[in-house]
Amino acid sequence: MCLPYRPCQWAIACWCVLSVSLLVPRPAAGQGGAVAFTQQRPFVIGFIPVVGPNGGVGGVSIDAQGVVSRSNVDQLGLLRDARLKAQLPPSREMPQASTLRKVSLKGLSAELDRLRKTGKPITDDLQNLAGLTRVEYVLVYPDQRDIVLAGPAEAWRIDEQATAVGKTSGQPVLQLDDLLVALRAAMQQRASGGAITCSIEPTKEGLTRYTRALASHSGQPDEATVARLEAAMGPQQVLISGVAPGTHFARVLVAADFVMKRLGMNFEPAPVEGLPSYLEMLQDPAVPAPKNAMPRWWMAAHYEPLLKDEDGLAWQLRGAGVQTLAEDGVQGNKGRVIAVRHSDGSLSKKWADLMTAKYAGLAAKLPIFAELRNCMDLAVVAALLVKEDLPARSGCDLGLLLDGKQLPVAEQHAPRTIDSRASLVRKGRQTIISVSGGVEVDPWAVLERTQVESALAATRTTSASAKPDRWWWD
Repeated sequence: MCLPYRPCQWAIACWCVLSVSLLVPRPAAGQGGAVAFTQQRPFVIGFIPVVGPNGGVGGVSIDAQGVVSRSNVDQLGLLRDARLKAQLPPSREMPQASTLRKVSLKGLSAELDRLRKTGKPITDDLQNLAGLTRVEYVLVYPDQRDIVLAGPAEAWRIDEQATAVGKTSGQPVLQLDDLLVALRAAMQQRASGGAITCSIEPTKEGLTRYTRALASHSGQPDEATVARLEAAMGPQQVLISGVAPGTHFARVLVAADFVMKRLGMNFEPAPVEGLPSYLEMLQDPAVPAPKNAMPRWWMAAHYEPLLKDEDGLAWQLRGAGVQTLAEDGVQGNKGRVIAVRHSDGSLSKKWADLMTAKYAGLAAKLPIFAELRNCMDLAVVAALLVKEDLPARSGCDLGLLLDGKQLPVAEQHAPRTIDSRASLVRKGRQTIISVSGGVEVDPWAVLERTQVESALAATRTTSASAKPDRWWWD
């Protein structure tokens, strides 16, 4: 953002960060973390380890007031210990890795119904969707009245951030509650339209206070100046649409956005080579100070055209799943932010393109980005089922999976605010504010591009179950 100001060689980069996790608070001095495993309702899908009064996910914490912050080592350790204690060994066959594991939605529903009726808890095998790390195929079997999701799978472990990840790849395994949230969101979107989104945005009042505080300052800035500007901006708001904000799905979106902003604004180094922060790129002497310094970054679904067979009974997802996009903006009257379309040479776009290129490496080092990709996969799958009316075509009854009363998903504290952060950047007479961003999941746009691939029919045939009573098989 460019503001009228006294000539000086500095800039302030101000931003807000937000992420999602099962919140784990720091124990009080001299006290251990009180660990409790709770189910808020008689039968809840989703594992909720609670350490003290909160919970966490993806290395980020959210307290009872909805304030988001980075989890510390102690918090992550307590959460990981809690998950390890609650973990049950997988079924005897589950530890075997598979290049193409199949999960039957018909069988999944039947198994959940059996557990629900007998009052038994959800198993780790179910919660972790048989160890799937991606959904690559959606296969429809009208003769069996079934729809099958297929993809690579492996046994899992609990990593340092208390996430269930593959023992070999280290990539997060898909979660049952994310699948249910995606299915229910797709059914709602069919009637209402729209997409699943999350964003972190300053308030208009905060931007106005920030502008006044900056204009009243004279002389070289210091840490006290930065602190005053952070306080003037105040807490920024977290906005979520399309899914309930307390669900694991929603918290993953927020957590991924939070970590993206930390990387972009140089509050956390990227764990991969070749991805400097936006602020580091800005300080390159060869890079001119941007005319519009209110960059906005967000992550969106990014797939190659979906493949399908001639009958529309076999579908294949392809591509990285996630891309980073950018636009610039300026501040208008009363704190209003006006978007300005960037040119291809925009520094914010260059950083976004660089993050997209490095996304696979980031997902390997920071599992929250792989979790976001998993959620994107499930959202596309759910939209595909709805758009193509696959349950009706196959005769597969998904009524129980869509029923939030009979199969409620676990919810925790909803993210609401995040404290603003500011950093000094010496670059001309500019003030740089990353004021918003987020994640946009629009699976309907992905479905607009398809191609016919006749070989998929053979994949569907060879993937059929030899044992109809199984909910998963290799």
